[in-house]
Amino acid sequence: MEEALPAFVLQSEAAERPAACEARTIPLDETDEQLMLAYAGGESAAFNALFVRYQQPVFGFFRRRVVDAGLAEELAQETFLAVVRAAKRYEAAALFRTWLYAIAFRILRAHRRKAAFRATFLGAAKEGSEPAVPCSLEAEIVLRQAVGRLDGVDREALLLREFEQLSYAEIAELLKLPLNTVRSRLFRARMALHEVLAGGVVRGSSAKEGL
Repeated sequence: MEEALPAFVLQSEAAERPAACEARTIPLDETDEQLMLAYAGGESAAFNALFVRYQQPVFGFFRRRVVDAGLAEELAQETFLAVVRAAKRYEAAALFRTWLYAIAFRILRAHRRKAAFRATFLGAAKEGSEPAVPCSLEAEIVLRQAVGRLDGVDREALLLREFEQLSYAEIAELLKLPLNTVRSRLFRARMALHEVLAGGVVRGSSAKEGL
């Protein structure tokens, strides 16, 4: 993912941002929440620090869920723009990354709704919902297809846990599920994945629709 977004953000949103604070060096141990509050208060360098921390994780979030890498980058940049626009409403009541991934989920769902509309009413090809982890090795191809066969909610829970490294509580908040349900769904997803992989290559099977 390109690193030009912060400069673009600062130019496009300048009229709506508070007067910038005096520039300072961002401590490496400053938390995400502290950085976001600093940015909401007008400190542009704080957003740059957050962007550096999360540009690859957010891109990876979309890349595992859409087929086209260029589209994944567009959705990731749209997520950071949404962060900028929502900065004044940010409250450090929850972890920043939970708030960030909630925004990413909303953008992903909006994209899927638009894609479904185009496929239904405009005859455009509907993008597959299979997680799109780029791969070249046979084992990785099998793994991608196996993940694609999981139930939609189970698949999202598994991806959030194994790739985004979110806690069970964060996953529960994002997917609007009870914590115990997240635990059971993750267990079910892992067992199902194990069974599919144990059965060998699943190429050619159709992936279930995602969230």
